[in-house]
Amino acid sequence: MWPFKRRDARRERLVRAKIDVAQSNANNRRHWANADLLSADAEASASVRRTVRSRARYEVVNNSYARGIVLTLANDLVGSGPRLQMQSANTKANELVEKAWATWAREIKLAAKLRTMRQARAQDGEAFALLVSNPALRGLIKLDLQLIEADQVTTPNQANGARNAVDGIVFDAFGNPQAYHILKEHPGANAPNLTSAYKVVPADEVIHWFRQDRPGQSRGLPDILPALPLFAQLRRFTDAVITAAESAAAFAVVMKTSMPECGFAQETTAWTEYALEHGGMVFAPEGWEPTQITPQQPAASYEMFKKEVLNEIARCLNIPYNIAACNSSGYNYASGRLDHQTYYKAIRVEQDHLEMVALDRLLDAWMDEAAFRLGLPAQLEWPHAWMWRGWEHVDPAKEANAQKTRLASRTTTLADEYAREGKDWEQQLRQAAREQQLCEELGLITQQAAEDEPAPDARDDDDDDDDAERNEERDDATAEATR
Repeated sequence: MWPFKRRDARRERLVRAKIDVAQSNANNRRHWANADLLSADAEASASVRRTVRSRARYEVVNNSYARGIVLTLANDLVGSGPRLQMQSANTKANELVEKAWATWAREIKLAAKLRTMRQARAQDGEAFALLVSNPALRGLIKLDLQLIEADQVTTPNQANGARNAVDGIVFDAFGNPQAYHILKEHPGANAPNLTSAYKVVPADEVIHWFRQDRPGQSRGLPDILPALPLFAQLRRFTDAVITAAESAAAFAVVMKTSMPECGFAQETTAWTEYALEHGGMVFAPEGWEPTQITPQQPAASYEMFKKEVLNEIARCLNIPYNIAACNSSGYNYASGRLDHQTYYKAIRVEQDHLEMVALDRLLDAWMDEAAFRLGLPAQLEWPHAWMWRGWEHVDPAKEANAQKTRLASRTTTLADEYAREGKDWEQQLRQAAREQQLCEELGLITQQAAEDEPAPDARDDDDDDDDAERNEERDDATAEATR
């Protein structure tokens, strides 16, 4: 019976595999000391968000690279602003809506406000905007977009453990925002009688834009949060390099004795300073030899360190190094274009997110007000698209040839190609037709075609001349070979 029992014991033995990162030992205990299992909202509590928000703002204000990266994100994402393209079957209504929207968007400075919202999301973690009625607007539509800082969206007297509220936002049973609590005054204002009074604003009047990194996350954290320590290291390393150079320059000459310990040298007070005249010659005390300090830099070169740190900073923002540093000196055409493709994909994702969170909701509110003021036809839905400004190609000639090939092979359409540049294909074709008609009226098309195309007789004469020259050359070669 013993062999059978031994075989059963071997069969029941469990295989236990270990995950190295799950082990705690003396080497990694300090590294994982701050790891926790808090929920998304508990991790991004009001106090945590307030601290990281203030530090991110401080870094953006005082660090040139941080400021440039945040501005680049806003400029590349929004640019000169999105353009509305209506796609309903009513062409006249489409043109009316598009023109009215463009006029209204320019009056309220929509593009500038969207860029500010992108900067706020990068350094504050979230951006808030209120849909308000502004009677000061000159147009018929009084809808406006009022930006507020994340500090104002909070509930000062919120009870701990409230299940349907997260620091200024009240949710329903399905997790949809119902209302926002917005302070009437900024908590950091210099008002003499600052109060914590707030107003309750319905959720359909508030635009809240943030990046949700975890399920159940209700408030945002700065996009540059992982890079904040790296920004500080950049400035500290720069200060260290400057301090090393200044320290070496501060001590022009150090005197050291060349006499042995048992010898004699002229007595002098330790660390005595002597003023040196520019271009002068001095004599050292007997037994002392002057030595100049060599300015020593840190182990890593300044340029190498900055490049590696900036590359690490840019990674959490999906930005290539040459855009973060505004320097493409070490790039060739292929590597630069490859890095930009990843960056442009990230921008398109952000643009799609901005359309869903802000632009579509803003258009709905605008259409509700414009329906009776502009006399639009009754329609439940207005199909539309947002056209964003495209990016210039590094090699326009190659891009033009590629576009020509795509159109010839019917793998693309004029609408798609114009959309790449943020243009409306219908408007572009109508403009091209008007230009062609005017050129024909002025006789420019016929005259240009006549100048570009050679005359038939001249083309025949040129061909005959070429044939005659080739025949003469062949006859000469034959005669030479015969001789």
